[in-house]
Amino acid sequence: MSGESGNGLLRDAVGLREVLFQSVTAMAPAAAIAASIPAGAAFAGGSLPLSVLVALVACLFTASCVAELARHLPAAGSVATYSAQGLHPTVGFLVGWGYVFVEALVPALLLLQLGFTTAGTLHQEWASFPADLWWPWSLLGAVIIALAGFFGVRASARFGTVLGVFEVLVFVVFAVLLIGQAGPDNTLSVFGASHTAEGFEGVSGIFAGSVYTVLAFAGFEAAAPLAEETKDPRRTMRRAVLGAALSIGLVYVLTTYAMSVYVGPDRFAGFGASGAASWEGVARASFGLFWVLLFLAVVNSTVANANACANVSTRTAFALGRTGVFPRAFARLHPRRRSPVTGVAVQFVIAVGAALGLGFAYDPVTAFVLLATVIVTVIIGVYIVVNLACAGYFLRRRREAFHPVLHLLFPVLGIAAFVPALLTAAGIPVFDFVSELSAPVSYAGPVVAIWMVTGIVVLAVLLRRHPERVAGMSKIHLDEEPRAPEPQKAD
Repeated sequence: MSGESGNGLLRDAVGLREVLFQSVTAMAPAAAIAASIPAGAAFAGGSLPLSVLVALVACLFTASCVAELARHLPAAGSVATYSAQGLHPTVGFLVGWGYVFVEALVPALLLLQLGFTTAGTLHQEWASFPADLWWPWSLLGAVIIALAGFFGVRASARFGTVLGVFEVLVFVVFAVLLIGQAGPDNTLSVFGASHTAEGFEGVSGIFAGSVYTVLAFAGFEAAAPLAEETKDPRRTMRRAVLGAALSIGLVYVLTTYAMSVYVGPDRFAGFGASGAASWEGVARASFGLFWVLLFLAVVNSTVANANACANVSTRTAFALGRTGVFPRAFARLHPRRRSPVTGVAVQFVIAVGAALGLGFAYDPVTAFVLLATVIVTVIIGVYIVVNLACAGYFLRRRREAFHPVLHLLFPVLGIAAFVPALLTAAGIPVFDFVSELSAPVSYAGPVVAIWMVTGIVVLAVLLRRHPERVAGMSKIHLDEEPRAPEPQKAD
């Protein structure tokens, strides 16, 4: 039976379906397929499907680590709790500090994309509509997300489920149509290295393409902060995290394959996020009004992603407020809906302030790229730390459950997969396919550094005045004793 526990979040409010789509929508599959994955085509060319497959395998290493930790440590603090348990409470604090910061910025990022995508498309169809009138759409999206968050996890998670099903279904159907149209041009050679772009022949092109594709998987862990509101969280969280990464990864493989064989593997290096050689461009040219469904799927993806990440930020802020490392107001819940109302309100202010402030200071596209760079840099850093925490937790605290492949080999491989992606996101030109960032996008590094240095200062004050609050980062639930996980059942 659903209900609250003490003063906590609403227990047993959602099940596997809802938390699965919490992670799915946080990955923003439609936006990733249409915008971020095509960036890898400049390197992998028509062999991009192989790059996507490589990225899928690489991301499953980290997804497995998150799933293992979520099974043993079901907590709203998610990655912060994992890091505190597996490494040290101070590391958990810094991970939580960085994670809540970027997850609070993700809705602003998506609201910008919602604004300029909608305004640009309307202007393309009706020239009288101003192409720069993007901000009303961003405000509308912010209101929708805030209302979903206020009405509680059931409303928010079910809203995300509906949006997630729609965007995935549209792109899967379109992929099937493309494969059918390709006819005899269908070929498995795109899963080899023979179609990479000029200058990136062979394995180097596959590797470069996969680095950009790895970024499309960010968000697979977003189910974890809903653990305290989920039925049978120790089993459900594991299924949701792994299920989201695997299922959406396979959708990425399918859609990339479909477009590669339709366009032609040897011409695919010129494929991108806009223009004639793009998903919308192909739909407009060859599939009539089907482009409208693609446009709606991308717009839908921005709202669904923003909604999912608002859930993450408000639950993480709730967990930090509950321990006392954030103001206690963040632990305040609506008396009936059990939604973290302070977090929802602050999230709305941050999303609107960042979207409009940066959008008007620069332009919405530049603001989008700046925020994306800040967010991806921190998120990938968090993934690397969580991989370390997985090894640390099972070696230090759960030796009886330690498995050398799941808890040592996979974390090492997960770190190896994400380090190149971190360097790419930060614009550190260690590899020849990485470009240095130019202003204002280059400001992302200093912004992250300032926030994390501030976190270190706050941590030092807390350690001196309230060390018990930092130690509280390790607790699974503050209103009950940690339980040993149930024996894992074969799925």
